[in-house]
Amino acid sequence: MARMLRLFLACLVLLSLTTPVWAADPPQDKAAQEKVVSLGKGIGVIGACFGAGLAAVGGGLSIARIGSTCVESIARQPEASGSMFAPMIITAAMVEGGMLFAVVVCLLGVIS
Repeated sequence: MARMLRLFLACLVLLSLTTPVWAADPPQDKAAQEKVVSLGKGIGVIGACFGAGLAAVGGGLSIARIGSTCVESIARQPEASGSMFAPMIITAAMVEGGMLFAVVVCLLGVIS
């Protein structure tokens, strides 16, 4: 849990690096202005990629946990396997939908 918290805080710091770049007054020189915009855009892309990666890893771990718990439950009580399968699939689909939504939001941040 502490590793995940440290990873989350590191990503939060990377995302917060873009705020001063975009909030600063734009320089008057055209070449300097392009450098500032490209630096802010680059840091934003890095943050969006980290966000998409975290969403994919979190979703994958969640679906793996759902599947392993269901298989363990079926191994303990084989006669209940029919009633466990449908909720497992629905829960995994909900997790995957949330994960894909998070990845799409991160990718939209890169595009805009």
